[in-house]
Amino acid sequence: MKRQFKRFLIGADLHCGHRVGLTPPKYQSQIKGKKYHKIQVECWEWYCKKLDELKPIDIFCVNGDLIDGTGDRSGGTELITTDMREQREMSVECIKKAHAETVLITRGTPFHVSPAGQDAEDDIGKEVKAKKVEDHGWYNINGVVFDVKHNVGSTSVPYSKGTQISKDQIWNLIWADYNDQPRARIFIRSHVHYFFHCGDTQWLGVTTPALMAMGSKYGARRCVQHIDFGLVHFDVYKDGSYTWMPHIIPVQAQKALAVKL
Repeated sequence: MKRQFKRFLIGADLHCGHRVGLTPPKYQSQIKGKKYHKIQVECWEWYCKKLDELKPIDIFCVNGDLIDGTGDRSGGTELITTDMREQREMSVECIKKAHAETVLITRGTPFHVSPAGQDAEDDIGKEVKAKKVEDHGWYNINGVVFDVKHNVGSTSVPYSKGTQISKDQIWNLIWADYNDQPRARIFIRSHVHYFFHCGDTQWLGVTTPALMAMGSKYGARRCVQHIDFGLVHFDVYKDGSYTWMPHIIPVQAQKALAVKL
């Protein structure tokens, strides 16, 4: 029986090439330590299992930071490969694993994907036959307009996570009033590596979990936010109604442990 909805899957922040980025089996490595290898294996196995549960996937939107890049800020010491070509190959394999009918890609943080203006997502998009590769996308799925962009401001204050995406929603109302943007109902942002949602009867804002686990030097030394690994999917029905769900794994291999003295 034909489904009465379109399944829209969103994944982001793969950071392929990083020691805790999303890593297909043939690239998994213990070079950076057994702990990171365990994280790579656990996260990849969960990703594949979750995709199988969610198939068939009509639309897969990959919302930025598909590769980790050159890793200059840490001298490349966190990378399992510094070859951006190989990182792109890894991300292509990750995307193809979904077997989605339509692939959409948004461009991510220049430091990671475009350190010298290369725009890695454009090359990846060609390999996966993406319908669109863009900086900021609006997608009308059964009458529901999604506003999708990679970047969103972060915060170190737990109770103000909704401020930035709420600001984006208000700006969309202003742009729409000028007839320069479609008025959106659902706002998708990534970049911050934590899951959050907010909204009211007229709109929903979601910051997506990342497809990168904990294990970066920057995160350990500078950040305080909790990090989430996972995906988000929407089922959008022909009458414009929708259901949605986050899929988040508590990565066991990355848990911090107290040292007994």
